[in-house]
Amino acid sequence: MTIKQTPGPLLEATKEFPTVLWNDSSDLDELRQSISFGGVGATCNPVIAYTTISKHPEIWNERILKIAQENPTWTESEIGWKAVREMSIEAAALLEPAFDHYNGRNGRLSVQTDPRLYRNAKALADQAVEFDSLARNIIVKIPATATGLEAIEDATFRGVSINVTVSFSVPQAVAAAEAIERGLSRRADAGYDISQMAPVVTIMVGRLDDWLKHVVARDGIYIDPACLDWAGVAAFKKAYEIFQERGFRSRLLSAAFRNVLQWSEFQGGDVVVSPPFKWQEIINNSDYTPVERMSVPVDPYYVEQLRRIPDFNRAYDEDGMKPEEFLTFGATVRTLRQFLGADEQLDQLVRDLITPAAK
Repeated sequence: MTIKQTPGPLLEATKEFPTVLWNDSSDLDELRQSISFGGVGATCNPVIAYTTISKHPEIWNERILKIAQENPTWTESEIGWKAVREMSIEAAALLEPAFDHYNGRNGRLSVQTDPRLYRNAKALADQAVEFDSLARNIIVKIPATATGLEAIEDATFRGVSINVTVSFSVPQAVAAAEAIERGLSRRADAGYDISQMAPVVTIMVGRLDDWLKHVVARDGIYIDPACLDWAGVAAFKKAYEIFQERGFRSRLLSAAFRNVLQWSEFQGGDVVVSPPFKWQEIINNSDYTPVERMSVPVDPYYVEQLRRIPDFNRAYDEDGMKPEEFLTFGATVRTLRQFLGADEQLDQLVRDLITPAAK
């Protein structure tokens, strides 16, 4: 497969820096265009899957009905997740050339474990192993909670490349990287190959910003509003310093894009940046010239202002939260509930197709 490259700041940055671009969608049309921008990866989660299926009823309605007809005893959830698997396999195929070029470090399609399993480490790890078998270039998302950390280490030991998700903070990122290190070391010590494993640890920078903006409004905290778009960037850069100092084998991934800072400020770092396709179009149609920014600290004034918010300190300081607190952090609760809600929406979509309302 050959996709013509599209000149612009995105492609220029991918050629200039080790920073790589992944598409925050498994929509095939968007992914093809993202690859032309230099994209070498993509992601899927319950929200993305539901959005993609809803956006293309001319493709997915018939396919879902066919899945249901071929599996008459399956639940709505089983039918919907079968569609997610098929979507993931098709998107992964587009990324195989990059997977081969990078020897597995890029060219991966992220598939998220069922959020309804978030309380069960064994179920998460078992599903990660099953998803890993869908295609040779799959990477599997597991949430950065105490239960998720257990599953991350187990699945890594079992040979699954993990993309840590539902992660918003320095303590979550570091704890997840340490769990991956334990899993990789155990696997190598047992004599198994880890040469093509390529884990990443996501910080959902925009969702941290979203949560802190909510907290400021809720608690009446007086603060320079300009600083609130820098919280996720500051946490990401702080985590990157720690990852580099400690030689973690996983890379950081920036997700939940809200503004162009969450792309431009990370250029030059050995990281993944995963903006939604609409933001890729905005950046690539601009006259911006990419420059190295990862080594440039966030303005101390912004950090000083942000430290007025207790939840910023929890997210920014390495010891700001213990693993047992990750699940109750506001951004975690919001995101997990959104993912659970998207699962319910997908169930409803399937229900409307296989058991349409009476007229």
